[in-house]
Amino acid sequence: MTRIVLPQVKPLVDHRIYTIALRKMPQFLEVFHQLAMPVLLDTLGHPLGFYTSLVGPQNQFVHLWGYDDLADYERRCRARDAHPDFATYLAASGHLITAQETRLIRAVALLLAPAAL
Repeated sequence: MTRIVLPQVKPLVDHRIYTIALRKMPQFLEVFHQLAMPVLLDTLGHPLGFYTSLVGPQNQFVHLWGYDDLADYERRCRARDAHPDFATYLAASGHLITAQETRLIRAVALLLAPAAL
């Protein structure tokens, strides 16, 4: 069996999906970039990635943040929520977001038989 090693994998990932109001994605992205990102970089660190939906449910913005464990997730989320500028982002984006899903997903070690490679 061959173990697949992925670079810089965090054991716990916050997989967050925001559904954005119809035709409001550009406005949301601007608000997120200007108001949320400085706070998030300061409190959560660097994200694993940002995505928008292409196929399937539309008007969705996905962002992924990696954590070492649940305690790390909780500590950094408390710091984000307590940041003095976070409330400004929440007020500016509330009317643009119609739904939010937050999933915590765990990394798994994947083993493949040589024939599957």
